[in-house]
Amino acid sequence: MAALDPHAAVVTGATGAVPVAALTTADGRPLARALAISSRRARRRAFLLVLPLLAFVLITFVVPIGQMLHRSMYNDGFAANMPQVSQWFADTPPGTEPDEAAFAALAADLTAAAEAKTIGIVGTRINYDVPGTRSLFTATGRKARGGFEPPYKAALLDADEKWGDLRLWRVMRNASTAYTSNFYLAAVDRTRDDEGRIVMAPAQQQVYVMLFQRTLVLSLLITLTTFLLGFPIAHLLATLPMRRSNLLMILVLLPFWTSLLVRTTAWMVLLQQQGVINDLLVWMGAIDEQGRLSMMYNQIGTVIAMTHILLPFMILPLYSVMRTINPSYVRAARSLGATSWTAFRRVYFPQTLPGLGAGALLVFILAVGYYITPALVGGSSGQLISNMIAMHMTETLNWSMAAALAALLLGGVLVLYWVYDRLVGIDNLKLG
Repeated sequence: MAALDPHAAVVTGATGAVPVAALTTADGRPLARALAISSRRARRRAFLLVLPLLAFVLITFVVPIGQMLHRSMYNDGFAANMPQVSQWFADTPPGTEPDEAAFAALAADLTAAAEAKTIGIVGTRINYDVPGTRSLFTATGRKARGGFEPPYKAALLDADEKWGDLRLWRVMRNASTAYTSNFYLAAVDRTRDDEGRIVMAPAQQQVYVMLFQRTLVLSLLITLTTFLLGFPIAHLLATLPMRRSNLLMILVLLPFWTSLLVRTTAWMVLLQQQGVINDLLVWMGAIDEQGRLSMMYNQIGTVIAMTHILLPFMILPLYSVMRTINPSYVRAARSLGATSWTAFRRVYFPQTLPGLGAGALLVFILAVGYYITPALVGGSSGQLISNMIAMHMTETLNWSMAAALAALLLGGVLVLYWVYDRLVGIDNLKLG
């Protein structure tokens, strides 16, 4: 049989190679070039079709995450407004006690910052690490408007003896560079000593690791609770007749038609000690007036409210997988001698794992990032790391610390996602 080579423009047959005319399109262009142009045009058209979605993802997802990661390592509140003392720190090794030159640089920077009205920014930056120092900077800044006379060390110590505190100078040294890892260290309850070594933070400041642990434990508990409650409901949805299944589906989706804030405040009414549930238990005689249950402003309230809110996110992926399972598989297992439990455990349940994995992953990721519900019903013991992030964003205005905590939370979720992929396989995940 003859073989056609369009590039060589010959036909190879039993009698040898016979030159033929090059293959062309109807308009006379070489076929190979026309195919390449058509392929590039198709790829360009496909790229233009997805370009709006790509731009949306970049603007609303990638860029904000990049800004968050940058903010977690960058804070120039001190370095940009205190250049002379920052230069002194750069010229001297860590642990060097401040001399007259250091106090002279500090006096000059305080005077300049007071005149530029940026002394509050400087004090706020140091106040992140040494609470109460913002007032020290602002008060000294007011005195510095007239200028300090040498010797500067005596003048500053006369203004406030706290300027001789070596811890304050150590914190200023750490803040003298705009880029720093100190926010990440603080996010894991670590700090640096006078020699720059990483050490544990004081016991009264060790709160973040505990909050991360609490967030992980409560999120896992909420995920387990939604599975135990959602699995039977999803099974009913998949096996009931269509008319009853549709009614049950409406009840499952009904919470989505109600505001999250309304649902959370409704649980506050139900769970408080003088609320509906406690009143009902007292009326039934299960408890007395003095034994009313405390289900609000603690971890119990957080788990109950968040389980109710996140339950549909477990039910829907399970239902989408269960409805595709052929019921004849279980009947066949029972006809071969398997008990109901064995048929469920070895035949039915393994087929629901893709939906279970999707629901568990979805519920867990949503749970670790929730902050409205824990803030309203959790109290001090039911707060999650997301509430601390919100506090730094809105109250302390320590955006770098909030960004560092958020970056660690994001990293932890990505690690768990990677572990899930290694153990179960992301290809087995099904949302519908």
